[in-house]
Amino acid sequence: MQPTALAASAAGTTTPLRRLAIASTTTCAEHATAYGKCIVATYTDVRQDICKAEFEKFGACMRQAMKRKW
Repeated sequence: MQPTALAASAAGTTTPLRRLAIASTTTCAEHATAYGKCIVATYTDVRQDICKAEFEKFGACMRQAMKRKW
């Protein structure tokens, strides 16, 4: 009998989507928060690259966290 995707997931294998969710909410939470605060603080004065530094830090953290594990 073949295990289902749900059973395989529960057994400890992590899907890319689950890794993305974990990385964006725990691993990179500090950078995500900083980027979110910048967006909220400047949403009435929209300009290109206004939160570029925060976005680049968040993006770098996400790329590092999402590297292939094999």
